[in-house]
Amino acid sequence: MIKDNLVNPEKKILARKIYLLLASLFITSLVVSNLIFQKFFYWYPFEIEIFGEKLFQLSVGILPYPITFLITDLISEIYGKKKANQVVTVGIFAAIFSILIVYVADLMPAIPNSPVNNEIFNRVFGSTFIAVLASMLSYLFAQYIDIHIYHFWKKLTKGRMLWLRNNFSTFFSQFIDTFTIIFLLCVTNVLQWDQFLGLLLSGFLFKVLVALIDTPFLYIGVYAFRKKFNLKINEEINID
Repeated sequence: MIKDNLVNPEKKILARKIYLLLASLFITSLVVSNLIFQKFFYWYPFEIEIFGEKLFQLSVGILPYPITFLITDLISEIYGKKKANQVVTVGIFAAIFSILIVYVADLMPAIPNSPVNNEIFNRVFGSTFIAVLASMLSYLFAQYIDIHIYHFWKKLTKGRMLWLRNNFSTFFSQFIDTFTIIFLLCVTNVLQWDQFLGLLLSGFLFKVLVALIDTPFLYIGVYAFRKKFNLKINEEINID
């Protein structure tokens, strides 16, 4: 149910500003995750192997990525499906634009005393185009699926059981995202196939854990919005 008009015009302006802030955090998280992906780490203090593959090894690019799903769930809950889809679409264009900037920068020859020479720059960002392409494809599928499933459960539960739609939509979409991007990176030889299973399990388990952890934050955010803008359960703000 859309709340067409906020009683106080100043609150509508505030709602728009908050939406822009959330959108900027979303886009920043997405773009940064695509630029830092080549560094890997263990997110567990012990090295564990399963089916001969090391578990818990992750790209640092995954760190800001769960933030995007938390933000789209919050936007979906407060601003509606249309606004959530708009943020996803803008994020795609931002990712494309960022990779064009990196590509042009890579074409520029470094001067002899440059702190970062051509070889180092190309080594760090040389695979960025392929990575961002793979990331965008997986991101496109995962985010739209997340929003669709989220609103399916929201409609089915009539706006109640926030924890259910938050986690169920995120678990499913994050598996698709993780599988798709690792598969594409292996196909394009950015990653080796012997890394596939370990990275898939590690990435998905990490995202599931983060989804569980961020559920209280989603509740806090939704509660703050409802209190500030006098929203009832299943009521959304129209900022158009």
